[in-house]
Amino acid sequence: MLPPLPPLPAACARRRRRFRGCRCRGCHGDGGSSGRRMSTVVVKPVAVFGCRPRVGGGLCFLEEQVVLHAAGAGCLRLHLEQKWHKFIPGTEKSRGVQALAVSPNRRYLAVSEAVAEQPVLTVYELSSGPARRRRTLAAARLPAREAVSLAFSPDCRYLAATTAPPEGHLTYWLWEQQRLMAAVRVEAPDSGVCQVSFSPQDNAQVCITGNGFFKLFKYSEGTLKQMNLQKGEPQNYLCHAWLSEEEVICGTDTGKLFLFETGKLHWETSVEYKKPPRELEEDVTTNEYESSSDVSSGLASEDNSSQKDSLPQISAVAAYSKGFACSSSPGVVLLFEKTKEKEVYKESQEIWLPQDLFSSEPKKSGRQDIICICFSPSEETMVVNTNKNQLYMFTMLSTDLMKEKAAYFAYLNFPLHSASITGLDICIWKPILATCSLDRSVRIWNYKTNTLELYKEYQEEAYTVSLHPTGLFCLVGFSDKLRFISLLHEDMHVFKEFSVRKCRECSFSNRGHLFAAVNGNVIQIYSSITFENINNLKGHSGKIHAVKWSTDDAKLVSCDTHGAVYEWNLLTGKRESECVLKSCIYSSIALSSDAKIIFAVGSDQTLKEISESSIQLEVSAFGVVYTAVAISHSGHMVFVGTSLGTIRAMKYPLPLTRDFNEYQAHAGAVTKMSVTSDDLFLLTASEDGSIFIWKVYDKGDGILKWEKEVEYAEEVLIMRADIEEKSQAMLDLQIRVKELQTENDYQLHLKDMYCNEKIKELEENFAQEIGSLKTKHQILQAEKEKQELQHQFQLSELMNKQAREVQQLESDSNQKLLMENEKYQELQVKSQRIQEEYEKQLHNLEESKSTAVRELTEYYEEKLNEKSVLLKETEEDMRRQLQAHEEIKKQIEEDEDREILEIKVKYERQLSEEKASNLQLKGEIGVMNKRLKSLQKELKERNGDIEEMRLEQQKLQGIIKSLENDILALKTEIQERADTIQDKEKHIYDLKKKNQELEKFRFVLDYRIEEFKKQIESREDDIKTMKEQIREMEGELERFHRESTQLKLNITQLQQKLKATNSKMHRERQKKQNMETFIKRFKTDLHNCVGFIQDSRKIKDGIRELYRKYVNQSDLVETEAADTDLQQEYMRQREYLERNLAALKKKVVKDQEIHQAAYMHIVQENVSLIKEINDLRQELKVAHTQVHDLRSTLRLTKKKQAIQDTAPSSELLSSPAVLRLNAEKESENIIEMQQLEIQYLRDQIQEKGQVLAVQPLLVGNLPKLNLERSHKTQQQ
Repeated sequence: MLPPLPPLPAACARRRRRFRGCRCRGCHGDGGSSGRRMSTVVVKPVAVFGCRPRVGGGLCFLEEQVVLHAAGAGCLRLHLEQKWHKFIPGTEKSRGVQALAVSPNRRYLAVSEAVAEQPVLTVYELSSGPARRRRTLAAARLPAREAVSLAFSPDCRYLAATTAPPEGHLTYWLWEQQRLMAAVRVEAPDSGVCQVSFSPQDNAQVCITGNGFFKLFKYSEGTLKQMNLQKGEPQNYLCHAWLSEEEVICGTDTGKLFLFETGKLHWETSVEYKKPPRELEEDVTTNEYESSSDVSSGLASEDNSSQKDSLPQISAVAAYSKGFACSSSPGVVLLFEKTKEKEVYKESQEIWLPQDLFSSEPKKSGRQDIICICFSPSEETMVVNTNKNQLYMFTMLSTDLMKEKAAYFAYLNFPLHSASITGLDICIWKPILATCSLDRSVRIWNYKTNTLELYKEYQEEAYTVSLHPTGLFCLVGFSDKLRFISLLHEDMHVFKEFSVRKCRECSFSNRGHLFAAVNGNVIQIYSSITFENINNLKGHSGKIHAVKWSTDDAKLVSCDTHGAVYEWNLLTGKRESECVLKSCIYSSIALSSDAKIIFAVGSDQTLKEISESSIQLEVSAFGVVYTAVAISHSGHMVFVGTSLGTIRAMKYPLPLTRDFNEYQAHAGAVTKMSVTSDDLFLLTASEDGSIFIWKVYDKGDGILKWEKEVEYAEEVLIMRADIEEKSQAMLDLQIRVKELQTENDYQLHLKDMYCNEKIKELEENFAQEIGSLKTKHQILQAEKEKQELQHQFQLSELMNKQAREVQQLESDSNQKLLMENEKYQELQVKSQRIQEEYEKQLHNLEESKSTAVRELTEYYEEKLNEKSVLLKETEEDMRRQLQAHEEIKKQIEEDEDREILEIKVKYERQLSEEKASNLQLKGEIGVMNKRLKSLQKELKERNGDIEEMRLEQQKLQGIIKSLENDILALKTEIQERADTIQDKEKHIYDLKKKNQELEKFRFVLDYRIEEFKKQIESREDDIKTMKEQIREMEGELERFHRESTQLKLNITQLQQKLKATNSKMHRERQKKQNMETFIKRFKTDLHNCVGFIQDSRKIKDGIRELYRKYVNQSDLVETEAADTDLQQEYMRQREYLERNLAALKKKVVKDQEIHQAAYMHIVQENVSLIKEINDLRQELKVAHTQVHDLRSTLRLTKKKQAIQDTAPSSELLSSPAVLRLNAEKESENIIEMQQLEIQYLRDQIQEKGQVLAVQPLLVGNLPKLNLERSHKTQQQ
């Protein structure tokens, strides 16, 4: 039963009056002045629910809690904790994002779009505010194709882009200057997924993968040069990621992971197809149950076989600090961590998508293909994107805490639509909207909190949805029925079903007491109280696309695909007015609040204003098709959606020019639009599965404000069974809580007792330890007192000793002072005398000095003039020498740099050559091992063939015995038939004729027997030759064994030589390091020497010191001689290894050809011998039949002779007696000869069987002898 409802018409009317009375002040009347009327309407997206699939790099982190992904016709920034949405719209007329990339510093965003069938590459600057478009890149000389993958360089200056194969191009941009630096064509056999990325440390290194190619490019001098060469079979690489500066991990469509290091394959592994843990548990239980029934076991085997047919493929891969994550099967992400074992990376954990319990197929909901994986900057969060437009997250911190290998994702926010949205509606009592989609789901969203409140998936596709004004019920039109659904607290319950198939449009009235449903070309009106069909509105000839109620629910307006817009009177059930334009296919209509004006849009690219059964105004759409229209309840704002996914907001009255605001939103045509009852929000839905919630602003007055805050209802519906279940669950939980409390009290009591016992034990132990410590303390105190007494005694002795020493020193010092004083007085007298003498000498010297100074000044002035001239000359010479020295210094530095580079290049070249030769030798060793294994396998197969031939010989002996038994049985039959010949005397004359024919046939048989003898002789010769050939083959086999041992010895020698070369290379590297340190020391000393450039002596001494320190002629001669000897030894070893390698290659090729020819020759001879043996068996069977016929004729002739002996003489004279006697003898002779021939053939067959048993055949699989068939034919 339906729960009791309030009087809905009155309640809704009061609520409608309250909303109508609370309209914003700026929207009263008909719009105010003309200037005010021209002010445009502005909308801003506040929430976006949707995710665009199949976008290259379509998911990434901007901050620790901010995720960016493609949505609609642009990109969406989403905060994981605060739940705010910031939309970055695409370029004008964009059809959606094809690829995106975020720079390593997370400041820039690159987006690839398709705009009006032309590709556009745009770079945005991301900041705290709205994203700002920085550059738009375009290349005129390249074909116009969309980029399917983008990547920024590590320093964010360069951008790499690639277009889809088979005619793909890789472009390398300096995006700040909008300059294309290089471009290269990427050849691919077929189309597929293509990905490009930069090395994490190198701006010039780019990696690109796709169907059949893995390429590394290096940018230099305006071109992109390929660095690696592909080896082995080409793989379809679906994704890749850089693990380090040199390592790249790639995933293929066959479930293989390849690790390339500097472009060469370093490690590979295959990942198995994974099944979810829940399915594995179910398989175990179902297999135990299915063992009891045959039918169920058959079904289980079918499921298992279908599961086994599924192949793994690596659809996404991403690197993080511990290793990498990849998706190998639908619904699972595998974490691989680095190890130090042979397996470079090892699987550590499985993370599965959860099963959606509200889905119609929960198992399939957890088996979605994961197409993108990304980690947060701190690697605490992992986010994935699936092929069904869903986003999931996983907290990486839990991996260390979880002991189980399998973990599960959680929805990033909530499940999203994965197909075109076909229905959208809102209610009055609650801030919710309902949507339905072709993904068979119905969802209830809250546009105030930006959350998903209810969600359920059904078995059929949903075409339309309508919310009851209370928000407690909804109508959903499915492909089979129309359902009236109660919106419960946590579920949707189908309350009533109506037999309306493929209902494309339904709508509740504004008061909620009625609802309209489209059934074909008829609009049926039902009561939402009694569910009775009140009225049927007939008159449309085309499909009805839209139905709208008037505010008072007295009128209904509808439109169809034949260009008809009808207005219905629900009281009479008849049309009041109509407006038909057959050239237009209407898709949506909107009705003003007073029900006087109808706005309609359709296929003719116009917005029509219809009033009084006629089109009053047509506004052009300017080159696009309008698909949806909505009008505000105030009647001052009109919103339309286009086929390109854009939203246009305009004022009413409608402008005839482009006086509106257009916003890039959806990537598909807008299917539904609706304005909330308070005119604050605009809600739009599209074919791309996205929902936009827009906030409505007035450019002149700002955001629309209400005089009174709207209060929304908080009531919800819940089933009685759910309440009882929850109350029972609460009671159970309360009981469980009480039980746990008692258990906890008991456990606490036990713990208290245990703790008290422990405390007592500890107290006793501590008391004992305190006592022992006290005794120790007393002992130590006594020892301390003893030591203090000893120290005091020693200190007193030292003090006395020191006092005596001080007195002795004072007496000695006093005596010395007296003696020194006497010496001082004597020296003072001497110094006075000397001072007087020096004063006299000084006076004389001053006089002589003055004269000498005059002379010297004159002389040195002349000298100074001369020296000044010389100084100028020397300064010029010094300047010239300094310049020459600088040039010499530069030349020396350049020569040193050049020599260092040459040495470096030479040793790098030698190292690469050694590596290449090492790899070549490894490959040859692998080939030789494979050949050895194949020869061993052939020997095993030949031994098996010998055993099979022995078994065939035993079978042949058994068949011969059975044939002898058949011969005995035939002899008994011949004896029995001899008794019955007496009754056949009437046929004597016929037998005479047959006897004559047999005589003729005898000669033929004799000739055939002679031919058989000749053939047997030739066969014996062939058997002898075969024996000789088998002996030769055995000799060849022994020779092959000897050659394999010789090759093993050669391999060990080569390995030893390789070790020697490695040690030499190590010594050369050490020499190189010593030279580098030597050069560094020389540079530092030279730099110190240059510091004395102003002092010629010091710089000269410094250069001499440098020469003495670093130049040694004997060392130079020795190093040069050693270098020449090393080079000669290296060239000699290299020539020797190359000669050995060429000889080994020729020998291997020759042996292989000889072995192949001998093998084919023996196979052909064996086949021909078997054919001849089968032919001989056929001839032997024919001979057996002939012997049987001859014996029968012989018996007939004997009977005839006996009869003729008893006949009268006249008869004897007339019969040819001589002929009968000759025929009898000849037949006996023929039989004996044939018996001998048969015995001879048996002996030959036995000999051949023995030869085949003793000598091993070199044939792998010979045709089986058809002995059973010959045995059956002989029995017949």
